Amino acid sequence: MNLNNLLEGVDLIEIIGDSTIEVTGLAYDSRQVKPGNIFVCIKGFKSDGHNYIADACRRGAVGVVVERTVDDLDGLTVIKVPDSRLALAQLAVRFYNFPSQSLGLIGVTGTNGKTTTTYLIESILQENGKKTGLIGTIANKIGNKSFAVEHTTPESLDLQQFLKKMVKEQVEWAVMEVSSHALSLHRVDETYYDLAVFTNLTQDHLDFHLDFDNYLEAKLKLFRMLKKGPKGKTAKAVINLDDFYGKDFIQAAEGLDIITYGINSSAQVKAKEIKITSKGVTFTLVSREWTDKIKLNTPGLFSVYNALAAISVGLALNIPREKIIAGLSKVKGVPGRFESIDCGQDFGVIVDYAHTPDGLENILQTAKQFAQRKIILVFGCGGDRDKKKRPQMGQIALRYADKCIITSDNPRSEDPLAIIEDILTGIRGIKEFEGKYTVIPDRKEAIFYAISEAEKDDLVIIAGKGHENYQILKDKTIHFDDREVAREVLKGGKK
Repeated sequence: MNLNNLLEGVDLIEIIGDSTIEVTGLAYDSRQVKPGNIFVCIKGFKSDGHNYIADACRRGAVGVVVERTVDDLDGLTVIKVPDSRLALAQLAVRFYNFPSQSLGLIGVTGTNGKTTTTYLIESILQENGKKTGLIGTIANKIGNKSFAVEHTTPESLDLQQFLKKMVKEQVEWAVMEVSSHALSLHRVDETYYDLAVFTNLTQDHLDFHLDFDNYLEAKLKLFRMLKKGPKGKTAKAVINLDDFYGKDFIQAAEGLDIITYGINSSAQVKAKEIKITSKGVTFTLVSREWTDKIKLNTPGLFSVYNALAAISVGLALNIPREKIIAGLSKVKGVPGRFESIDCGQDFGVIVDYAHTPDGLENILQTAKQFAQRKIILVFGCGGDRDKKKRPQMGQIALRYADKCIITSDNPRSEDPLAIIEDILTGIRGIKEFEGKYTVIPDRKEAIFYAISEAEKDDLVIIAGKGHENYQILKDKTIHFDDREVAREVLKGGKK
């Protein structure tokens, strides 16, 4: 592709060198550069791409995108821009010929519920005979084929490349989780959505956004983006009206076709007569279009909200009622989302991804509704993440669980004991919590202990990591899967 054509519409400061060169591809990691590529220098949180220009040149780069003045690079075209992350997004969509315009695209954002909601939507679309793609926390998929995941929402170049792959493989509808990081870091800029879904908003990622207002603004960006581009006149929004911030999202989507859902509000799509058991949920769906009984295979009020969001998408896309109901029923569960570990033991073991105060409270409230005896909880908090939520999660854990084992999660660069100490500041000295918690920093030992303590009809909940099959330590990442560890204990004789 000719560089001049590639740069049309890209925010530029200046071009130094030949702008007529042919470009074979783009890269933001110098190790991925191939001959004829443009290397985009991203200033990251741990390293700066500007420091790897020489390496990119050695690998055959014909041009570089920079934010700052660099030393004279003989024979190399230098493209100076105000924001290289934005430039990467703009270049990527142009290089891959705006793939989001060639398929239906649904974006799901919110603090909790994104992954399950995308799986439910995917199933409904498939039931309606559509070939689907999925981008999210657990897997990126084309049809039933899965691909590796690095971020909830991929970097802009990887996203456009994957969307282009979907187009080539004739995907009709793609469903993707859209994280606040992705929205803030331009990963989805100039990606055009047919529909956006808002699930809920509670405290998370304040280590990155610094305050809640910035976090909210990042999420709202998706709905403001709906109005732009070639899909702006027909785009639709699905919004949780029960959430305190639902009105902000309605305002951001003003002028679009909006469908609201909820349980307690005057939403257009509502759930009534809700019945929750350990096996799942039933409720009556009431909408302007139809009323019917809905049966879900996962328990909890949060499951109802996820289903309402997916049903609302189905209604927005005029999918027949029987296809929506059948699509929901075919989702037996999502990996690491209130996932039951059954090895024949006479007590329950649940693994869940809950890693925010709201997420933890939701799963514990659900457990309270069907637990026959004690709830034993294993949890920790991630390192290099919002420290303010640690004492809050400690209080929530002890408020609902009968016994709590506080352990390590993904400590990253932090001292695991220091993270645990932050959790303890929220519960130490509170009389009702005395004697209800134990600290075991080693996560494997904590899971072993929790299961060994369980008796008939108790419920063990292992929270925080869900589907993850790794643990991020200070100097390395190791294989670690809560589900595997739980099965190891159970198969070892704890019945």
